[in-house]
Amino acid sequence: MRKLLALMAFTAGTVAWGQGFEAWFSAGQSLLSNSGLGTTATSGGTKDDVKLSDGFRFSFRMGLNTQKFTGFEIGYGYNRSALQFRDGSADVGFGEHQGTVNYVFHVTPEGSKARPFFTGGVGFNNYSVSGSSNTKFGVNYGGGVKVKLMSNYAIRFDLRQYTNPKPFDLPLKSGWVRQTEISGGFGVVF
Repeated sequence: MRKLLALMAFTAGTVAWGQGFEAWFSAGQSLLSNSGLGTTATSGGTKDDVKLSDGFRFSFRMGLNTQKFTGFEIGYGYNRSALQFRDGSADVGFGEHQGTVNYVFHVTPEGSKARPFFTGGVGFNNYSVSGSSNTKFGVNYGGGVKVKLMSNYAIRFDLRQYTNPKPFDLPLKSGWVRQTEISGGFGVVF
């Protein structure tokens, strides 16, 4: 009963304040740069002996437009990538789980058919390989456009960059990984 009352209070508050809720599914490409993770060699080696490769991604995002032009968005993304080894050994595929919390600034007001936007925030990337995982916290930024198709349905296109320290603590590792998302999606907007 308490959960129902809390849900009703939240819903009533949302309607009363004119806030808009959005739920999205997106899919696309994950392009990695500065992806050299270091070396597994006992002597010699370079920072690019083990690298992350590009892959596909999908994501779920939920947004709440708190003002006419601004809002917040939380998201979960899954990226499929691989570790590439310079010595010619087989690539090792793995999954990268991503969580984000972002501030969103829309160029046009709520209710517009097309809403270009800029976004930035914080998040984590969890790299899971062969039963072990490594989590790194970082920042992300980017932009895109949301286009309303019908009263409650819309599409979106995103171009974002995620940066975080490199995972796996290999020798000669330096800098941060930069991951660029190019995606398109479908959503329900209220």
